[in-house]
Amino acid sequence: MLAFLPGFIKGPLAVLGYIINTLFWFPLAFGLGVIKLLLPIKVVRIGCNWVLDRAATLWIACNNANSRLFARTRWVVEGLDGIKRKDWYLVVANHQSWVDILVLQRVFNGRIPFIKFFLKQQLLYVPFLGLCWWALDFPFMRRHTKAQIAKNPALAQKDIETTRAACEKFRHMPVAVMNFVEGTRFTQAKHDQQQSPFTHLLKPKAGGIGFVLTAMGDKLHKLLDVTICYGKEIPSFWDFISGRVKEVKVNIRVLPIDDKLLGDYVGDAEYRARFQEWVNQLWAQKDAELARMKAN
Repeated sequence: MLAFLPGFIKGPLAVLGYIINTLFWFPLAFGLGVIKLLLPIKVVRIGCNWVLDRAATLWIACNNANSRLFARTRWVVEGLDGIKRKDWYLVVANHQSWVDILVLQRVFNGRIPFIKFFLKQQLLYVPFLGLCWWALDFPFMRRHTKAQIAKNPALAQKDIETTRAACEKFRHMPVAVMNFVEGTRFTQAKHDQQQSPFTHLLKPKAGGIGFVLTAMGDKLHKLLDVTICYGKEIPSFWDFISGRVKEVKVNIRVLPIDDKLLGDYVGDAEYRARFQEWVNQLWAQKDAELARMKAN
């Protein structure tokens, strides 16, 4: 409707819309989070989470409407058939920009359970949003490097315990647990530094989803393998909200989570090596899919 406006006007107006929408829902989210904290009773937690997830779905719906108001972005989405709001999903995707999160919320909101991201501990302190994420039980993680784990192997067990404690909160309602397997946003500099064997992707880190499957693989039904493509240029958040992104392509593959994907990622070295090989194969397929999407 307002896509005709110049970008330097659309951007601030879009930001204002996101801020107003977040402030509108913040009191409800924070209030229910405090209730869960003060009354850690199963029935209370389940009831609060039910309201929180629906409020969050409406919050995202309003953000999506705000985005549509200022942009004429063409969306090409493949693979939505067969997904359900009452299923339990592990969602993995390539990571290029903060826009990826808005894309995932746009594509999946209302179609699958509300997506819960694993967040860095520092993001808890983002004004308003950090407390909303806390109330919604987004897992906040302190990631340990391979070097730190090599010096102190107990840290690996601490990571899985933290993941298990986070995932335990997801067992009473359908959920979609999201992980950016590369662990960071793609840049050519990072790609070159890693000497990544993939053309369009960084090396995958299997530990994140390995921990999730170890912690709650018995609950998760399917894996959603999501490939996001913006064309030749990776947009910034400002590009997106200013209506400068002309096209977004999203390909979704629904894969089963069967016995071969389940095991003890920390304690079983044979399973860990097998799982890492499976993730590398998945990433090779994603790299080829991303090349196809860029070419079309």
